[in-house]
Order: sequence, then structure tokens, then C-alpha cells
Amino acid sequence: MKTNLLERLFHLRAAGTTAGREVLAGLGTFAAMVYCVAVNPAIMSNAGMDRASELTATCLIAIIASATMGLLANLPLGLAPAIGSNVVFAVVMVQQMGVPWPAALAIVCLTGIVFMILTVTRVRERMADGMPDCLRVGIQIAVGLTIMFIGLRNAGFVVANHTTLVTMGALSSPAVMLTFAGLVITPALVAAGVPGALIISIAGLTVIGLFVPDGHGGTITHWPTRMFAMPVWPSATAFHMDPGYIFHNFFYVLPVIIFFLCTELFGTLANLLGIASAGGMLRKDGSIPNATRAFAADAAGTILGPVLGTAVVAVYLESVIGVQMGGRTGLVAVVIALGFVAALFLWPLFMIIPPQATTPALVMVGILMFGAISRLDLKDMTQSVPAIMTFMFAVLTGNLLNGMAFGTFSYIVMNVAAGRWRNVTPTAWGLGLIMALFFIVSMSMRH
Repeated sequence: MKTNLLERLFHLRAAGTTAGREVLAGLGTFAAMVYCVAVNPAIMSNAGMDRASELTATCLIAIIASATMGLLANLPLGLAPAIGSNVVFAVVMVQQMGVPWPAALAIVCLTGIVFMILTVTRVRERMADGMPDCLRVGIQIAVGLTIMFIGLRNAGFVVANHTTLVTMGALSSPAVMLTFAGLVITPALVAAGVPGALIISIAGLTVIGLFVPDGHGGTITHWPTRMFAMPVWPSATAFHMDPGYIFHNFFYVLPVIIFFLCTELFGTLANLLGIASAGGMLRKDGSIPNATRAFAADAAGTILGPVLGTAVVAVYLESVIGVQMGGRTGLVAVVIALGFVAALFLWPLFMIIPPQATTPALVMVGILMFGAISRLDLKDMTQSVPAIMTFMFAVLTGNLLNGMAFGTFSYIVMNVAAGRWRNVTPTAWGLGLIMALFFIVSMSMRH
């Protein structure tokens, strides 16, 4: 009976997967995403928002948005508050610009409404379908390399250096050695075809970390002080939006509105393309399956998030982990949502997973995503250069949007210079124009 229900909801057989594989994939993605339960409230507290309320709001919107993605779009994508965009929310908009946080929430909600309009009119889907394949390849590799670098940096395996900017952490550090061991063992588990290799790696390294010193008198994985904690209803932040501020200060907040529109519109597009490409989920014509429903779930999250008291909601790059573990349907997203239900009550336990445990899985995923380069004709400079510039600038600047912008600019200019301007799709022209506008707005926000 349960199997029949799951089959009707998620079409597992048609996707070539099983319920067990989907559950493992969902757990893998959730394990890599759960850090947002601790990180997002810390970020939003910089805007003067109550941390306990933010923790609950973070879990609630992750539950609602991920479940909506799974049930509506049947895609294996986890959604939660977007850490990068919420730094802009708390630091730039609230602290630097002086926008009250209730008004800032209203601004984010407004961008979500615009996203929904663009979704139901299928503008976002047409933009995704018109993306040149070389840029899709560049985006996929950029996502893979970015997620590798984020993991290595958070684990302390890659550290800052005043001469080379980055270098490897000291091998004398127990944290670096634990990560090193994981980077050797995890690919071996994958190569051996061990089912659930990534989640086994994350769980195993977390347990080992309980006995590895951190060099500061403790251990890398901290023993939980308690297993269970009741959530706090987010009364301090929920239903506090102030839309009136926008109308009275429209031109003052217009740059940040455009900023959020660009980052969320193209950030979600980039993530969807990268994740779907990594899992071989794109249709034969290169389009994303159920794209309109996926964009609708994303837009609904960005509308509802500010209502609950948190800001921008987005598809998480960590969804790549579940896809690489074989996840192919919305059951993965539902499992992620159930994970955040558990996190509402068991968050002290989930918080003990150290970055050293998730980094090897993230690196393995990035390596697998790099395989997209085989789709490039490296002899055709009009195709290879835009792809390479996309992932090169994304990684070197630490911003996927920068990579998309430089890749798009080079694609347009090189094809025009080569006399192939007819090959430039309307989406590429439009993307180039909007990215130019994005750069202008970003520069104005820095002054």
C-alpha cells in the first residue's frame, strides 16, 4: 500500500529508482544542509532579529519549501534560507543602509511575488531552456568546484595565505588529518560501489570526530549536551513585515530590490541547471523537467519566508549530494523536509555534525560534476572559452553570478567576433543585459 502510494506520488519506476535509494539520498542532502539551522539564525541576528525565533522559522520554511518542491515538482531538491543572500539582507540592507528589518522582510517578499509572476508566465522556464549548452557546462562545473572549495574552507583544509591567497592547512592539525582521511576513504567507498557511500562517510567521520582532539581542549565532534529541545514559536519575527516603508522610500531601496531579483532569479536558475545536469536529469532538448513547478516552489518559499520572519529561500547546492547518491524524484525532497521536522526537536543532535565530516562528500560530488567538461568541444573557442571563464571566475571570485556574467559576456562577444551572432540565443542576449545591470547596481550598493 505504501509502495503504491509512493509510486503514484513520485513515479519511482519511471525515474529508474527505488524508495530506499531516495530515502538515503534525502538523508545525504539533509546532512549536508542542516548547518543552516545554526548558521542562518546567527546571520539574521545581525539584523537585530531574535535568534530562537529565527531557528524555528528556518526549520519551518525548509520543511514547507522542500515538501512543496517534492510534491509539486517531483524533483530531488532541498530548499532553505539562502545564507549568502541573507548576509546581504542583514549586513548590507539592515546594518549599512539602515532599513528596518520588518521593511527588509517586505522587500524580500515583494521579490518573491515578482518571481511568481515570472514563473506563471513561463518567462523563467523560457530563460532556462534558451541557455547555451556551453554555459550550462560551465555552470555545472562552477557549482561543483564551488561546493568543493566551500567544504574544504569550512573544514580548515584550505586556509588563507597572504602570498598565495589560499593554501593547505597544517597537516599537524587533527581536523585537517580527519578531513584528509575522509578525502581518501570517501572516493574509495564510491569506487567500490558501496550503497549510501556518502551518508556512510558523513556518519562515520562524525562518530570518529568524537574521539579526535580539536587542539583546544575539546574534540572535533562535540558531544551533545542534550538530545531534545522544544522549538520556540517565532512570534518575535513572524508576521512583522512593513510594506509601507517600500512605498515611502522606493528609490532608496530600488538598488537592493534589483540586487535580490538578479541574485535569486539567476542563482536559482544556475543551481537548477547545475544539479539537473549533474544527475543527467535534463531532457533531450536540454530543458529542466517540471521547471515551471520548480520555480513556483522556489518563489513560494521566498514569499512565505518573510511572513515567518526569515528572508530569501533558495534551492541548496547541497542537493547535488542526493542526486549523486541516485536520488531522482521528489521523495528525496520530502525526506529532506522530514529531516527538518526532526531538526525542530532534535537540533542539538544534528548540530554536532562537523564540517570535516561533510567535506569529503562535497569534494566527491564536485569531482563527479566536473565530468560535464566532456560535453565541450575544446577546439571550438566560442564554446570552450565561455565555459571555462564561467567556472574560473565563479571559483576565483567566490560568486557563481560573477562566473555566469563573465561566461555570458565572453559567449556573446566571441560569437559576434567570429561572425556567428545568429547563434546567440535571445536568452543569452537578455542574460548579458541583465548581468550588466546587476554589476552596475552592485557597484552602487558598495558606495
